[in-house]
Amino acid sequence: MKIILCPNPFRDKGLKAARSTERLLSAAGVHTEYCFPFPVEKSNIGEIDPAIKIKEMKTELPDADFLVCFGGDGTILHAAKDASSFGVPIVGVNMGSVGFMAELEQGELLQLTRLISGEYSLENRMLLDVRVIREGRVIFRSTALNDAVITKGAVARVIDLQVYGDKILISNVFGDGVILATPTGSTAYSLSAGGPIVEPTAENIIMTPISAHTLQAKAMVLDKNRLIDIVVPKQSRKTAYLSVDGGKAFKLFSGDTVEVSRSRRCLCLVKLSDKSFYEMINHKLPLKMDSSDDRNKVKFVFF
Repeated sequence: MKIILCPNPFRDKGLKAARSTERLLSAAGVHTEYCFPFPVEKSNIGEIDPAIKIKEMKTELPDADFLVCFGGDGTILHAAKDASSFGVPIVGVNMGSVGFMAELEQGELLQLTRLISGEYSLENRMLLDVRVIREGRVIFRSTALNDAVITKGAVARVIDLQVYGDKILISNVFGDGVILATPTGSTAYSLSAGGPIVEPTAENIIMTPISAHTLQAKAMVLDKNRLIDIVVPKQSRKTAYLSVDGGKAFKLFSGDTVEVSRSRRCLCLVKLSDKSFYEMINHKLPLKMDSSDDRNKVKFVFF
């Protein structure tokens, strides 16, 4: 068995959690390799044991059985594109703040030995294919685990976008932008913008307007097979920006179309416990803020 250890060096300082996992798995006869989830300048990450060899993800994934991410949801998002390409299941160890996609917390590393004994289940998560079409040519491609977001950028103005489903107009969005999210991404930016929480194993596309300047603009849950086109009108003189899973913004111009559809690929996450999605939501989402403490501390009260 081969397991890739994928630490975010800015979360897992000195790769301490990853090294503990290596010792744990190696004692059970498992072959491990280290890969970073994104390009890293070694000068920016502090001291790392020189005996640790960091290898390339795409080189190690083809014959890997599992990939263990150490970080927050962002770490899993970075690793997801490569892992889904090779069909390698991911286990997330939360070292961030919320970690909706992480299966384990830092103190639960011993649970990873269940990968060896086969005491786990697999959960598929829907992905979205995202393309930008300009003058009939595809000029940008990406895959989203969470969302594709089209926004106005930092300038204090609104943009006008047309949203089509299978070439039929669904909505005119006049405001700060629109989010096309997967069920996994329903608890990310879409939730902050007023979108619904959707079970992550569902297969839908969630369309959520951002700060819409109209009473008619509502979040919608669309069929998984719907082909969504977000059009920047040709008469528009304003630019917009596309960001996939919070990545670098891609500039859009009038006449551009952002095409979003269900991907043929999916991401496979490992489940090591029978903890339900509802338990996780109730634990990780604050439902009430109690500001009665005169020392200005914020308390979170959960169900």
